[in-house]
Amino acid sequence: MIGTLQCVVLDCPDVLELAEFYQRLLGGEINRSGTPWALGDGWATLHDAAGAPVLAFQGVADHRPPVWGAPEQQFHLDVQVDDLDRAHDAVLALGAWQLDDGGVDRAWRTYADPAGHPFCLVRHAAH
Repeated sequence: MIGTLQCVVLDCPDVLELAEFYQRLLGGEINRSGTPWALGDGWATLHDAAGAPVLAFQGVADHRPPVWGAPEQQFHLDVQVDDLDRAHDAVLALGAWQLDDGGVDRAWRTYADPAGHPFCLVRHAAH
């Protein structure tokens, strides 16, 4: 092993807007004090109480969102949920938009956050 994952950084035009979107989606604390993160204009962090990797948000004035399904798309986030329909309504109310409905029998649906980054809601598989 060479290292450990410190955080995932998403470029966006408005760091607090996107941090608040993901806070409402995932929970956690924005810009937690006492952490070794350089905070300030153009930068925000979201810390999960469960110790998951930190999401960080970096302001980019000329941000261009990725295009879902295009060759230049590089990655997306998967968010596990118990009820796809309820989560669908909730993320749309937060400002996300749907990119792919997933079909009736598929266990996930694809959306874009307010800055255009793709993410999927994935139905929690019962054990």
